[in-house]
Amino acid sequence: QVQLVESGGGLVQAGDSLRLSCAASGRAFSSYTMGWFRQTPGKEREFVAASSQIGGSTTYADSVKGRFTISRDNARSTAYLQMNSLKPEDTAVYYCAAVVAYLGDVTNLKAYNYWGQGTQVTVSS
Repeated sequence: QVQLVESGGGLVQAGDSLRLSCAASGRAFSSYTMGWFRQTPGKEREFVAASSQIGGSTTYADSVKGRFTISRDNARSTAYLQMNSLKPEDTAVYYCAAVVAYLGDVTNLKAYNYWGQGTQVTVSS
C-alpha cells in the first residue's frame, strides 16, 4: 500500500509560481512512476506531468510544457511539480498519483492505482 500526501497549493496571481509536493510512503519510491493530474468542476481529471521510474524520463501535457517541471527526490520519497508562469486556466485541484513498475502510457490516469487527496491551486487574473 502506498500513501500519497500533497502540499503546496494556494491562491496566486497570474504569472506567479508555485511548487507542489507529493510525499509517498513505502520503501521502493524509485520504482514508482509518479504522475500529476488536475481536475476542475464538471470536467474529467486530466494529465499534467509524469516522471517515469525508468531512467527518470518526464512527460508533459502540451498545455503546461515549458512552464511546469516535474522532479523527484528518491531519497526523500517525494515528487514535485514546479509551476511557473501560472495562468487562470491552471486553476484546479491537483492530484499526485503513483503506479509501481509501470511500462505503459504514463498519461493514462487509469494506470495509476494510488492517489493523493488533492490540493487546490487557484490563479487569479
